[in-house]
Amino acid sequence: MSKPALTRYRTLNWSAYNAALCERGSLTVWFDPLTPWHAALSGKRGGQPVYSDAAIQACLTVKVLFGLPLRQTTGFVASLLRLAGLGWPVPDFSTLCRRQKTLAVQLPYRGSGGSLNLLIDSTGIKARGEGEWHARKHGGVRRRIWRKVHLAVDEATLEVRAVEVTESRVGDAPMLPGLLSQIPEGEQIASVTADGAYDGGACRDAISLRGAEALAIVLEPVAHMARSRRVGTPSRGRRTVQVP
Repeated sequence: MSKPALTRYRTLNWSAYNAALCERGSLTVWFDPLTPWHAALSGKRGGQPVYSDAAIQACLTVKVLFGLPLRQTTGFVASLLRLAGLGWPVPDFSTLCRRQKTLAVQLPYRGSGGSLNLLIDSTGIKARGEGEWHARKHGGVRRRIWRKVHLAVDEATLEVRAVEVTESRVGDAPMLPGLLSQIPEGEQIASVTADGAYDGGACRDAISLRGAEALAIVLEPVAHMARSRRVGTPSRGRRTVQVP
């Protein structure tokens, strides 16, 4: 049986193609002048933080985006602020190192414009360790360290609205109140959908405090739940528990 002939493509829009390749190297960094760069007074005794969480997150975002050490990050952000014409000071590397441990990262989102329906679940990721093939081929350390990522996803836009990273031995249910606390207080939560691991009194109390009407317990992965709602097929194995 003969092989099918290979399809050959010819590029006819060379000018647009070259311009698109040049645009890949363009860089635009914009700082909002209304950003609260300095931290507000906490009202507590002792030393007060100088920089806000937004300033620390902006610096750490640049660090992760360009793969820079902390000292180079401070110099790079300082040069960007000078180019932007902003006279803001830059946190030193020790401040960035200390604040990144307890920083509450603000996730950007577009929002659906109505009441929020949350899908909550967790998954595991391998944080460190040799790969299975490398350990079998060359020996090495077979012990792997896993971390658990807890996610709250907007059902309408599939945007991640809240995230927590814990050790693998931490359960799912104790993390639900922390996920809900990351949602702004002024945003109405209509319902929370999760699997049977969240079917407990503490989870229902946390949902009730946020004004949600019901906790929907599904007996299938939440990822399948979101996919079936997106394509319009009915979901299986789902029951709704009214939250008082």
